[in-house]
Amino acid sequence: MRIIGGELRGKKLNSIKGDRTRPTADRVRESLFNIIAFHITRATVLDMFAGTGALGLEALSRGASSAVFVDNSRDAVSVIRKNIHACRLDSRASVCKCDVLKNLNGIKAGHNFNLVLLDPPYNKNFIRPALSVLGYSHLLEKSARIVIEHSILEKIPEDIRGFSLTDQRKYGKTAISFMSYMV
Repeated sequence: MRIIGGELRGKKLNSIKGDRTRPTADRVRESLFNIIAFHITRATVLDMFAGTGALGLEALSRGASSAVFVDNSRDAVSVIRKNIHACRLDSRASVCKCDVLKNLNGIKAGHNFNLVLLDPPYNKNFIRPALSVLGYSHLLEKSARIVIEHSILEKIPEDIRGFSLTDQRKYGKTAISFMSYMV
């Protein structure tokens, strides 16, 4: 796995041993970042279900000002920290070990995110609770963009207060849904 664009293009990333983490395919990641290209520069990014941190690191490589990576796995948090350090992004990135399905209280006050990258395990019905927690967290700027990678079999809830679906793309068995937050 590697960074595919920006100042860190080609940088190899550490991965998590085993099959508990499903990395985003390079083709899907490249398409996703091409679609949101004009919203990355100086973005404040929240990478939820971060895994290796590849999505948030890609955003930082392409000009985001900062990123917070959230995962509840000790192994994932360790790999994310290694990848941040290997990319020399320690001053622009932080990691929070917490369960995004319960709360985001582990994120330090003062963060107001305008780009959220959400990549939950496929077909586990995690999208609705994650969006609900995110909506009640008071961590989002008005008009924040939320990008969700999910299985094409999963439906994006359109009845969660403040969130609206703006676009959706399909890549084989993977879908990318784009939402905006307007509260």
